[in-house]
Amino acid sequence: MIELRVTGEAEQEALGRRLALNCRAPCIVYLVGDLGAGKTTLARGFLRGVGYQGRVKSPTYTLLEPYELGSISCYHFDLYRLADAEELAYLGIQDLLTDDALMLIEWPERGQGGLPAADLLVKIEHDGLSRQITIQGGSDRGSEIIQKIQSDLVDG
Repeated sequence: MIELRVTGEAEQEALGRRLALNCRAPCIVYLVGDLGAGKTTLARGFLRGVGYQGRVKSPTYTLLEPYELGSISCYHFDLYRLADAEELAYLGIQDLLTDDALMLIEWPERGQGGLPAADLLVKIEHDGLSRQITIQGGSDRGSEIIQKIQSDLVDG
């Protein structure tokens, strides 16, 4: 497990980039936090880290924003408006679970029972002007990513 405190959007985006640089497809990342905690900010950094240069929109109203990045596909879900986990079938989430897919899932608790298990769970909590971020592995792949990030943080 990794616990970090970040201050400002730039630091939060940088953490997202660092996550991306240590993730390899297939990988599923749950982003958990209250409204305004910075889940989409972290996702924006992640997408920058995998090479996406365009505008990153919050998928709050569309539920899903796909990003095709050469040999990988990145899917950014925001399940805040999901009424029932069964709606995930209409999004075709099972069809998106391919070996070249990276998935960022905001509000995963809204899709409980219909989502694949997370490789990484990123919890973001407000703490005044900063954010307390906890990253946990949810699979062997997730644990490997945690070890890489910890090594990266130590090496500077």
